[in-house]
Amino acid sequence: MTPAAYLPPKDGEGWQRLAARDAGFDPSALAAAVDFAVAHETPFPRDLGAHLESGHFEAPPDNEVIGPIRPRGAPNGLVLRYGRIVASWGDTRQVDPTFSVAKSYLGLLTGLAHADGLIPDLDEPVGARVHDGGFEGPHNGAITWRHLLQQTSEWEGTLFGKSDVIDRGRNLAVEGRGMKGQARPLRAPGTYWEYNDIRVNRLGLSLLRVFRRPLPEVFAERIMAPIGASSTWEWHGYRTSFVEIDGKTMQSVPGGTHWGGGVFIHAGDQARIGLLALHRGAWGERRVLPEAWFAESLIPCPINASYGFLWRVNTGRKWMPNASEQSFFAVGAGGNYTWIDPAHDLVVVTRWIDPAVMDGFIGRIMEALRVG
Repeated sequence: MTPAAYLPPKDGEGWQRLAARDAGFDPSALAAAVDFAVAHETPFPRDLGAHLESGHFEAPPDNEVIGPIRPRGAPNGLVLRYGRIVASWGDTRQVDPTFSVAKSYLGLLTGLAHADGLIPDLDEPVGARVHDGGFEGPHNGAITWRHLLQQTSEWEGTLFGKSDVIDRGRNLAVEGRGMKGQARPLRAPGTYWEYNDIRVNRLGLSLLRVFRRPLPEVFAERIMAPIGASSTWEWHGYRTSFVEIDGKTMQSVPGGTHWGGGVFIHAGDQARIGLLALHRGAWGERRVLPEAWFAESLIPCPINASYGFLWRVNTGRKWMPNASEQSFFAVGAGGNYTWIDPAHDLVVVTRWIDPAVMDGFIGRIMEALRVG
């Protein structure tokens, strides 16, 4: 008999565990999958500040760290099925930077803004509501919210001291080893896909403009409180990212930790966010985000079938062949993953696994589940 659906209570009040066999796993195979994750630690060093300053992402002076950063801890993670903890490893209460997993959190905030009527039409030019000089002229003026969410905006400019050129030509497959930062000719918005952190940060600032409140406050109130998250997570901006809105100074926050800052969080809170996504924005009887927002967020981008609205999707099982096609992921550099598999009622969080073996880890989890 399949266990009934379950959501964990408020942080600190206990989270049910479920024996591997009762969750449909072969216990020894699941234990071997966990051992595999522990044995394959990310090549990112523990001293993340030194790593960023070393020029991993780009050469000086573009690599200047302008937000808070601190050393990371050891690998850790959680496997949930039916909402219950089936396996865990390491210190899952360890609050660490999560790099670009924060992009998916910006996607959730955009969903709130859309539901609130602050962004009624995703295909409306951003400049129709954001009047700060960032969306003027024939090129930037044509950029829509959908373009920003799908990473097809081709936004041009400098934000918080970082030019969009820094991430032009970026290829995640050779991150830290490949050439980027070339001032290639821009394409029309919506016609070219590129993973570009400055443009994602431009989305963050645009959301701040429409909410007219610091995004961490909105995230805490509208997302984290309803799902019973801890109070230990943090979302930092840059020393250069303060703006004035309605006579108040507010800090814009980035969708990653490329230059420091971003979301610092533990695996347990990430698993809660994963459960919220698994249930398409519902937390029990409470509707946190519209179900329709998740449906739209997971539609593959027309020019990159492995990308939705700041989520990785698994169209044709091309991105992670061992995961189900229904799987989607929040992904951050250094081996930070939240894997959500509605087909099997799974949420898996990995912190600091070697990205080169992530699909192998997924394969071991699925083998353990098939055997059970």
